[in-house]
Amino acid sequence: MKAGIIAAGLGERLSRAGVRGPKPLVPVAGVPLIEHTLSAIRAAGLREVVCIINEASGAVETHCRQRITDLSLTFIHRTTPSSMESLFTLAPHLGDQPFLLLTVDAIVAPPVMRDFVAAASRQGDADGVLAVNSFIDDEKPLRVRCDPAGRITAIGAPAGESPIITAGFYVFHPRIFREIDAARAARFTALRQFLAHLVGRGYRLYAGPVPKCVDVDRLEDIATAEAFIRSGYTA
Repeated sequence: MKAGIIAAGLGERLSRAGVRGPKPLVPVAGVPLIEHTLSAIRAAGLREVVCIINEASGAVETHCRQRITDLSLTFIHRTTPSSMESLFTLAPHLGDQPFLLLTVDAIVAPPVMRDFVAAASRQGDADGVLAVNSFIDDEKPLRVRCDPAGRITAIGAPAGESPIITAGFYVFHPRIFREIDAARAARFTALRQFLAHLVGRGYRLYAGPVPKCVDVDRLEDIATAEAFIRSGYTA
């Protein structure tokens, strides 16, 4: 299994708050976001990583090449209009087997990633397994609703006020890429729209419950994430 990292965003909310430099290099508890992500991938037992960064973030690759020696890293430099298009750009590099997909701003305990990947790998009929939890500290949480077997039946607005939200990492089978043309024809502008499309088209997406994770999008999220890490990923 390979891992794909979406790290092509511009980090505009952090930039407006005065945080400088590429978002993947923003330090959280003294460690850049990208290294937190790579630590989680390493804990899951994966060694091949493909990461998309925007064209202004060459420093991210330079940093990782200097610091990371035990993972096989491929960087794609492309500025994309959305996380959905970032995923589609990664598609040719992820192979023909299930893959782990992460956003660079999700802080998750490395053992949690290990257990999530192991559990997702056992879900034999899945087109995708989405990490979910009930920790909501986001301006636009992506809510999901599931049936009793854990299969996702609604994502986004159709999920109503479900207490379950996505945590920012997933395991997908590459057959989801059969829907690329349809997603572009529908003019989707976000990954969440693509996920809802997959559910609507009958793809088998399941919820994979995980403990608390912290998404770093705003200045205040950095303090939340640092407290979370200091607590041993428990508080």
